[in-house]
Amino acid sequence: MTSKKNAEYDPLHPPLTTGEKARFAWYVGRMAKRGLAGESVYQGDLEKKVDRLLDGARERAEKNAKKQ
Repeated sequence: MTSKKNAEYDPLHPPLTTGEKARFAWYVGRMAKRGLAGESVYQGDLEKKVDRLLDGARERAEKNAKKQ
């Protein structure tokens, strides 16, 4: 069973390119590894990188939505 792709733009979940998906997975994996080290381990730097990645994807999606 295949699912249909959602054509509507959702600002909370922008479509990611293949490279962005890979970087997102890498950052989440690193955060998980740090999480195993303990609760006192700083993860703010990785959270900022993920936020920047998602912000860039949102901007690109909004720009593409305006063109169409």
